[in-house]
Amino acid sequence: LASVQGSRPGKNVQLTENEIRGLCLKSREIFLSQPILLELEAPLKICGEAWTAAGQPWGGVGAAGCYEQPVSPLPGDIHGQYYDLLRLFEYGGFPPESNYLFLGDYVDRGKQSLETICLLLAYKIKYPENFFLLRGNHECASINRIYGFYDECKRRYNIKLWKTFTDCFNCLPIAAIVDEKIFCCHGG
Repeated sequence: LASVQGSRPGKNVQLTENEIRGLCLKSREIFLSQPILLELEAPLKICGEAWTAAGQPWGGVGAAGCYEQPVSPLPGDIHGQYYDLLRLFEYGGFPPESNYLFLGDYVDRGKQSLETICLLLAYKIKYPENFFLLRGNHECASINRIYGFYDECKRRYNIKLWKTFTDCFNCLPIAAIVDEKIFCCHGG
């Protein structure tokens, strides 16, 4: 999945249906073994917006534009933009160099939702205690049935595989608290 790094955007990564199903089933097991409300510690890169438990935005930007806290907010919703995800890792560091918390919306709208979610699930499997994914509204069947993920699964594989993803998404945690003061969830 990471081998397309540096190639032209839009190049599909062709995994077998069994490989994808294996990613979904193994990551689902991990999601079920972890709490629905994650309690995490910094340092951690949060991909999305972060707010304190008091409802205040987290993160003061220093003179150079770098976040000064041990928690580094990065752009959030990936929405099937696989090459944007690869660039995000180039900027923030590929796992396990950096710990990550993603706040949802991995699929729909973009052209490569399958590559995007498969890479995220692969990192979750490889680094279950350092790489975290929360559920966004696009990880719900009623939403991704309309906004593109269902159609991408149907076009490239089959509806049965989409249902396997739905079973996996239904087990994603919905929120996280970082250092007992930063509440994180998807806003959709």
